Amino acid sequence: MSARMIVVQGVLWVALIVSVSRGEPTDLLAHVRATDDLGELRGVQAELNRQESETFLRFMISLPEPNQNPIWGWCTVPAPEGGWDLARRKTVEAEIANRGQKPLTTMLWVVASHGWGAVGDFATLEPGELRRFACDLRKTYPDGTPRLDPGQVKQVQVMLQRPDAGAVVEVRNLLATGEAPEWVRPEGRLDVPDMETGTPAAGRRVQYRLHEDKPNGAYCLLYLPEDWVAGGKFPVIVEYPGNIAYGPLCYSTGRPEQCVINYGMMKGRGSIWLSLPFVKRDREGVVENGWGDADATADYAMRAVEEICREFGGDKENVVLTGFSRGAIACGYIGLRNDRIARLWKGFHACQHYDGSGWGGSTMEGAIERAKRLAGRPVFHTDNPGENPRKVLAAVGASGTFVRSGLGFHSCAMFLDNRPSTQQLREWYANLVRSARLEEHKD
Repeated sequence: MSARMIVVQGVLWVALIVSVSRGEPTDLLAHVRATDDLGELRGVQAELNRQESETFLRFMISLPEPNQNPIWGWCTVPAPEGGWDLARRKTVEAEIANRGQKPLTTMLWVVASHGWGAVGDFATLEPGELRRFACDLRKTYPDGTPRLDPGQVKQVQVMLQRPDAGAVVEVRNLLATGEAPEWVRPEGRLDVPDMETGTPAAGRRVQYRLHEDKPNGAYCLLYLPEDWVAGGKFPVIVEYPGNIAYGPLCYSTGRPEQCVINYGMMKGRGSIWLSLPFVKRDREGVVENGWGDADATADYAMRAVEEICREFGGDKENVVLTGFSRGAIACGYIGLRNDRIARLWKGFHACQHYDGSGWGGSTMEGAIERAKRLAGRPVFHTDNPGENPRKVLAAVGASGTFVRSGLGFHSCAMFLDNRPSTQQLREWYANLVRSARLEEHKD
């Protein structure tokens, strides 16, 4: 089997070659009949050629789109309607060769829906090197928690990191292989609603743009709980996502649809969930990497909370801020940035990092100054065992609740099951908003 490869100066051609299999492996490109059948193409152009014995998918690294991170380029193969039947499969594999003149970091990812994570295989290929990539569909976090449900795989991504001009990659045989026992769902595990477009309604998680924003501007995600009714009054949980990051330590898109903590805190009922973006004043869309403009991001949060409370019955006295990684740092760096935004929050929850870590200009000195705006409001920490968060709180005479999830990985998966740390967070949140309601109606 062979593939034609074209190298154009300044661009990268990738030829993805999949044998048409009539044997045991599942051909994951069998449903792709045209380029339009592909999913997201990040910084690439693609063309599909299907022949009797093999399928060629070529994609070329091009200039990045506005607001996209130029570090990454990828081609996404979405699951067919009804999904792939992978419940008894062991791995997703592909043969990938670097036919260029320089080393190239390459990744193969299998990504699940409904808040499940991703599994990947990664290597820096030397020029001329060919390697079989294999993604283990039964891979777990260090504590044994499954990373994904193989029955809910939504896409496969071939990803390239910092590709050089003139690089050539060849990918063969994108297949699901091997037999495994029927996958068993962990008891009590939550499935997060996927992002939809359309009108907000009870039980739906929709892409939402603020009234003043442009149609192609930044967006947030709005989830109205299953028990939401017009005219009611509901607590609001606001969440920031982690930074864009792909590799052995995590799979994070940097976009608000990556958020899952709030769903784990409320289990789909009783509270409005708002997943916020990071934004930049002079650019449209969502900022995946870094803060964007911190002041603009804070301004967006204030406008969003105001609009959601006004339009959908959010309770301004019961708004809690949470976040993961970059989003955890944002609890202080953005959420306590000025007196006006600090007054929004009833309490804070941070997972795996906190203001004062040094990341993105979040210095200890600045974090302590911002923490003065806590004004006695509670802070709950998940998997923040280091001294920095305690130093920030101690410097302003505040205390916090600290728990360890036991997950052992840079991920939010711990919030979607019934482990003790998650149950403690749910209890903390319920008591927090309940006490605020009792105070409101005490007279």
